[in-house]
Amino acid sequence: MDRVQVVAHKTREQNGYFAVQVGSGWKHPSNVTRPLLGHFAEHKVSPKRDLVEFKIQDESGLLDIGKTIGASWFQEGQYVDARANSRGMGFAGGMKRHGFSGQPASHGTSLTHRAMGSAGQSQGGGSRVYPGKKMAGRMGGHQVTTQNVKVVKVDDAKGLIVLHGSIPGPHGCSVKLSDAVKKPWPSVPTHLLEAQPTTEPVRNTA
Repeated sequence: MDRVQVVAHKTREQNGYFAVQVGSGWKHPSNVTRPLLGHFAEHKVSPKRDLVEFKIQDESGLLDIGKTIGASWFQEGQYVDARANSRGMGFAGGMKRHGFSGQPASHGTSLTHRAMGSAGQSQGGGSRVYPGKKMAGRMGGHQVTTQNVKVVKVDDAKGLIVLHGSIPGPHGCSVKLSDAVKKPWPSVPTHLLEAQPTTEPVRNTA
């Protein structure tokens, strides 16, 4: 976890729902757009590389703006849902992308062993290709969620969270961790909800 801080709040009165906007990492101000620079400067938070939202039930879950969230927010033994963008694999055929069996390997098949086959009817089905038809195309590069991943160890000093199992995304990508929706929610220690001073110095964003 790289300098994770609460950046802003989303409330039902202004946005229609309750959420906490969290940023991680750091980005040079010259690589940030002016509207985002103003957003960070308004809340007195350094420019962040990634911004995500975590929806909450009510205003009691709104953490203080500028609060630093460390690895100790998660507990050993609890389950989380890991969400990230999967590795992009470029243009792929129907057999690789959707697991099609392909055409026969012999018996007169010529140069179409890995072809998709028919894409629709010529009569009775509207003489068209239905939307959402599984065909060849770009594979990967979409959001994937792995549910019920167990937290094995937490190192708050180094900001590390060790998970048991595979998680989506290539090496070096940002992974969003949240409490597992299909498991009982863990009890949050009281000291984590108390206001803490910001450990990261606020950099100049003007």
